Amino acid sequence: MIGGALAARETYTHLIRRVEWGGREGRSKCIVCISFLKMADYKSCEADVKALIQAENCGPVLIRFAWHDSGAYDAKLGKGGANGSIIHKAELAHGGNAGLSLALELLTPIKAKYDAISWADLIQMGSAVAVETMGGPHIDLKYGRKDVGPEDVPIEGRLPSAHGPFQKADGPAPAEVGDKKDDPAARNRRVFHRMGLEDRDIVALSGAHTVGRVHKSRSGAAPNESSKYTADGPGRTKGGMPWVPEWLVFDNSYFRYLKDTVAEGKAADPELVTLPTDAALMNDPGFKPIAMSYAEDQALFFKDYAASHKKLSELGCVWA
Repeated sequence: MIGGALAARETYTHLIRRVEWGGREGRSKCIVCISFLKMADYKSCEADVKALIQAENCGPVLIRFAWHDSGAYDAKLGKGGANGSIIHKAELAHGGNAGLSLALELLTPIKAKYDAISWADLIQMGSAVAVETMGGPHIDLKYGRKDVGPEDVPIEGRLPSAHGPFQKADGPAPAEVGDKKDDPAARNRRVFHRMGLEDRDIVALSGAHTVGRVHKSRSGAAPNESSKYTADGPGRTKGGMPWVPEWLVFDNSYFRYLKDTVAEGKAADPELVTLPTDAALMNDPGFKPIAMSYAEDQALFFKDYAASHKKLSELGCVWA
C-alpha cells in the first residue's frame, strides 16, 4: 500500500505539471489523481492503525474513544457528534471519558504521520479497524469529516451513565437525574433515541460489550478492581472486569452470555460484569427479541452491528 501511495504521488506530480499546459483534460485527470492519493493515504493509515491494535491490544479503548466522540450528539439541537471534539482537554475531562487520554496518546503518532487526515476521521477509523481486527464485521466507513475547535466541545452529561440513578442525557441540562432514574431500558432509549437511533441500533451497538472491560476506578460500575480474565492484561493497563471471558474477540458471546444468565437464569460468572443496562436487553419486551436473535445468529448480529456502527460514526459530521 505504501508503494501504491508513492506511485500515486509520482503521478500526481506529473499531472500537476500537465495542468500548466494540458487545459481541461489535465485538470480533470489531476482531480482524479488527488482523490486516489487521498484514498491511498487512508488505506496506509488503516494499516498502521491495525498494526497498533495488534501490538498494544488496544482495540476496546479505540472503540470507546470513537463512540464517546459520536455519542454526545443531540439530533434536536444539531450539536455534538463525530467531529473530533473529544481531543480537546475540556471534553476529555468529562467524567464519562475517564481513561480515554490513553486512546489519544496511542493515536497521536499516527495523526502526526498522516496530518492531512482529520482527527474526526482517524478516531472513527480506529474504532472500525478495531472491530474488524478483533474478528468482527467490516464497517464501510465514509471519510472526509471536518474537525471542530474547543469552542464546540459539548455540554457534559450526554454520554450514557453505566448505572443508576440515570441522568436525563438530553436537553439543556443533560447531567440532571431523569424522571425514570432507575429504569435502565428507559435510559438506553433516552440516550440513543436522542441521537436519532432506534431500538435495533441500541441492541446491536450494545453488542460491542463483547470486547473491553469495566474499570471500577473509572466508572464505579464494576464490583471489583480486577478479574481472573484481566489480571495479567494484556494491554497498557491491567485489571478491570470484562463482560465475557474472551474480551479481545469480537463475536456474539455477549448476547449468548446474557441469554444464559438473564433470560434463562443460569448461574452468572462472578469474574464477569453485567450492568443493569445489559440485563435490560433481555428483560425489556422490545429489546429481548432482538437480543435473542443475535444470541442465536452471529451473522445477523454482525450485519446489523456494521450498519448501526456506521450510523453512529456519521452523527453530526460536517463533511469536507
